[in-house]
Formats: sequence, C-alpha cells, structure tokens
Amino acid sequence: MTTYVLVPGFWLGGWAWRDVAADLRGRGHDVHCPSLTGTGERAHLAGPDTDLETHITDVLNLIHYEDLRDVVLVGHSYAGAVVIPSVADRVPERVARLVFIDSGPLPDGMSHAEFTSPEERAANAEAVRTAGHGRELPPPPWRQLADGSADLSDEALDRLERLSTPQPWATATTPVRLTDAWEKVPRLHVLCSFTIETVRTMADAVPAFKHMRGDDWDHRDLPGWHWPMLDKPAELATILHEVSA
Repeated sequence: MTTYVLVPGFWLGGWAWRDVAADLRGRGHDVHCPSLTGTGERAHLAGPDTDLETHITDVLNLIHYEDLRDVVLVGHSYAGAVVIPSVADRVPERVARLVFIDSGPLPDGMSHAEFTSPEERAANAEAVRTAGHGRELPPPPWRQLADGSADLSDEALDRLERLSTPQPWATATTPVRLTDAWEKVPRLHVLCSFTIETVRTMADAVPAFKHMRGDDWDHRDLPGWHWPMLDKPAELATILHEVSA
C-alpha cells in the first residue's frame, strides 16, 4: 500500500480527484484529497488573507494530524508549481516522492502570477478587480477551454462548472520560499499539454524552469488536456499506481 496526497490546482477542490482516488483505493492504496482553504467544500473560508502560506499549511497539517509517512505528494498545476515543493521543503522526511501533474517547481522568490505572460497577468488582475471583489480570480470559461481539447462528457463539464470556485488571488501573488531540502526528494513529471522536448527547450531559455534542467527527474507522457484527472482519470491513476512499485 502507498499513501497518496492529491493536491488540486486553481479553482478546484478535492472533488476533482474523485475518479483517480477511487481507482487508487481500488488498488489498495491510502488516498487523501484535501480541498485547500477557499476551494471546494471549504470555499466559505476564503478571505483576503488566504495566501500561498495558507495552502502550504493545509497540506502540512493533513500530513501531521493524519500522521502520514512515505507520502507520494501529487500536485496539479499551481499546486505542483509552489505548494508541494514547499511542503516537501519543510517535511522532506515525510515525503517519498513528488509528482507534478502538467507542472513544475518554480524557483525561490517567484510567485505563480509571475510565471504567466504579462498579457495574461494583466487580464487576470483585471478579472480580479472587476469580477473577483478585488481578491479572487473567477474560474475560466470551462466549456470554451474544453472544446476540442478534452474528451469530457456533458455531465463532467456540468460538474466542473458547478463545483469550481474562485481562486483566492493572494495564493498567486505570494512568492514561494524554498531552501534546497525539497530537491533531495525524487520527482516525477506527468506531461499532458506539452512535450518533453518543449520542457527541455524552456528549461534552457527561461529562468522559471531552472529546476527542469538536468536528468535528476523522471517523466511520463499523458497527452491531452491540462486537467487529466478530469478527462483521463484511469490513465492518470495507472501512472500514479506505477509509482508505488
């Protein structure tokens, strides 16, 4: 049995991992799917001070109070970029492996918002100002994003639209603070919306991808949508199960 902690990215709660978690549990694993503060069933707890440190604490507390050890810590998108490396940096003795879902770790001192292009950053800031009460980033137009990119049923899209929540904006603007402790933890990257060749090219050219240089990490290809837990849950669960071996 392997212990997994599956951490969702922007706008999603633990509910997004439902099918992946069920598959892994059916294989005999222990699976935890926390909803970070301000998302999912904890949406009512969102506030202007809900930031990256809040989300790091969410996961640290889960590991501490559930007394989890040898954890395979899985982070999708934002959670992969800043949350799970921060957790592993603070309790590396509890983490057996990091798995980044269509994501990679940002360097110390960089915020998730800084990772986006200036145009996207400006558009997001405007959305926060006009539609997010100055403190939340509204969910994107899911059907538009999924059109031609994802093999999702209408029921799955309805669920995505119904359950996604605004993202507390301070989680995106808080710089990540890291030592090198997390770098000693083995890591796997599941690549969905880009290829390994693209990653290598970006790593050589963009400082934000400095941790993707070299050969001290492994990868698996799962071509498709940026949200594989929703459109390819069985395939993603199989990859995660293989980590346990």
